[in-house]
Amino acid sequence: MAGLTSSTIGRKYAMALSAMFLLLFLIMHLSVNLISVFSPSAFNSASEFMGYNPLIQFLMQPILGFAVIFHFVMGFVLELKNRSARPVKYAMNNGSANSTWMSRNMIISGLVVLAFLGLHMYDFWWHEINFKYVEANAPDNERFWHELHAKFADAWRVIFYIIAFVLLGLHLAHGFQSSFQSVGARHPKYTPVIKALGTWYSILIPAGFIIIALYHFLTQS
Repeated sequence: MAGLTSSTIGRKYAMALSAMFLLLFLIMHLSVNLISVFSPSAFNSASEFMGYNPLIQFLMQPILGFAVIFHFVMGFVLELKNRSARPVKYAMNNGSANSTWMSRNMIISGLVVLAFLGLHMYDFWWHEINFKYVEANAPDNERFWHELHAKFADAWRVIFYIIAFVLLGLHLAHGFQSSFQSVGARHPKYTPVIKALGTWYSILIPAGFIIIALYHFLTQS
């Protein structure tokens, strides 16, 4: 790992690999949470499996946590390296003509997404830790849907989630294609396909999470 992150190319490659892992995770995470819109009992069953399966809890969850931390840290490192390499801005540089706003401000969207992750972890991960290990409650496979539903009772939380998901979509719109480019997946035949997939991915994933948040908010009794 030290060798991989010791050079700019190595850091970009490592950043891309962590991004691809997180892209796959988002698909799985959305798939599980979408079940809550259609069937509370099915969502409870899926959540119980995810929440109590030792392989997921003690292997996949730590790997996911490492990937998230690594991705954000590496993103900040690359941003600082890029800025230090250009201590004086070019006098005639026209950023909007050479790149998109999002590609120039990935650090901003990343910070907002990071703040959202902090709230999300507090809402769900910390609650699970407290329920299972601090309070040492017995497993309850009927609680998951009601807990998720209750989290979206407040309008401010729903609004913050929606803003975060929109910025996540903008982050993904650049990050999807950039991750493939960093690992060398550039070809006149395949690049347009990757770009199109990235566009659809960056729309459908955030839209799916927004639908979930709105559904639970609008169906509060």
